[in-house]
Order: sequence, then structure tokens, then C-alpha cells
Amino acid sequence: MVTQGVEKWADLVILEVVRAQYFATNCWIFATGKNSECFIVDPGMAIPDLVGEISEVIARHNLKPIATIVTHGHLDHTFSVHAFDEKYGVATYVHPKDREFLGNPQGILTPGGPTAPILEAMGVTSFSEPRDVRELHDGTVIDIAGFTLTARHAPGHTPGSTVFIVNDEFLISGDVLFQNSIGNTSFRLGSSSDMKKTLRKVILPLSDELIVLPGHGPETTIGRERKNNDYLQDRFLRSAD
Repeated sequence: MVTQGVEKWADLVILEVVRAQYFATNCWIFATGKNSECFIVDPGMAIPDLVGEISEVIARHNLKPIATIVTHGHLDHTFSVHAFDEKYGVATYVHPKDREFLGNPQGILTPGGPTAPILEAMGVTSFSEPRDVRELHDGTVIDIAGFTLTARHAPGHTPGSTVFIVNDEFLISGDVLFQNSIGNTSFRLGSSSDMKKTLRKVILPLSDELIVLPGHGPETTIGRERKNNDYLQDRFLRSAD
């Protein structure tokens, strides 16, 4: 489905979201139109995976997937990456600091967290990296499926968290920025000080008009968050960790 805040783009691009069964992670699907190439963002956790639901959208628009974009290495965003690659044979883009968690998600899971019992119930015991992994660094610009993406390293939630500016119109924010909130920094390898630096140096300089497509929850805009999000105000950004 096309979400409410991006309806005005429906005649220009295909932008749909598939929400994962677990943790309601947003998997964004971008294409310039029907019968064209596409890329997906953060295919998350479902039984047996999220590929079936994503494929329904792909088939409905007759799209050809060519890439998966990974915003960070948490399993609720990467669970279906390998399965999607097995079906479509696409390139997977990720920051090098989170790349290892594609094949070893346990390396960043918080002990005793909510993911372990889900994996146990699903009978999942091992993971492997997809075949074609391409690393993205801060400032890397890539052209995919008719879109220009600029990667910005945005650590704090994880060491390799990355946001992506798409055509100077959208911000794929992963778990860095949400409507009225930000990503949790208390998880394993999270950093409150890094998150504050990211918010100051990466998020706040962005254009107010950018439509924010987060990893969870509804879309928003940079302008709306600049005004309403308590975590983008000086009292938080200048507070002690």
C-alpha cells in the first residue's frame, strides 16, 4: 500500500511499505513506475520470512528487484535479506561496521532480548551473508533503479547505522529517526553520545521538506520533527550522557 504521507508521489513513483510480522519493521519498496526495476529496504522478520509479501507487491507492479538496502544490522531489519537474495539474486548494500551482522546477527543482539525466543520458536539457528554484499561509506552516492541515493553514516543505534537521502525528496531513516522519537541506544553496541552527534551533524542540517521513511511507525518530515521531536531540541542534544 502507498502510505498517506507519500500519496502525492503515487503518480510519479511506486513507493509501498510491507510491515513485518515481528516488530512491525517497515520494508520500503521503491520503483519509478510499473514494469521497471526496484529496490527494497530492510526486509524484516516473518514466518518463514518476508519474501512472500514483498513478492506480491513486486508481481502486482511487474517489477524487477536489483538491490536490497540495509540501514543497520539488527535482525528485525535483516532477517529476510538472505532469503530475498536467494529468490532474486540482488546486490545487498550495508555499512561496513554492520556488515558482519548479516551473517552473525547474534553479535549485536542484546542478551535476554525479545528476539532470542522468537528465533527459538521458529527453529532458526544459523545465518549466512548474501552472495553480493557491497559496502557503503559516509557520502557514497549510488544510482539504483532510477533513484539517486546518498548514504550518510549515522551511528548511535548501531555502529554502522546509515540513513539514505533519495532524490533529495526522501530520507530513509532506519532506526535513527522516527515520528516524535529516535532509535534506542541502550541495546548492545549502541551509543547515546554517537546518536546525539548524528542528530546534530547528520539529521538537523537536512531540508525541512524531506519526507522521512522510518524503520518503524508512520512517515513524517524533517520539518515536523525539527519542530515537534523532543530529541532534536538543544535540551536533549546538549544533555549529559
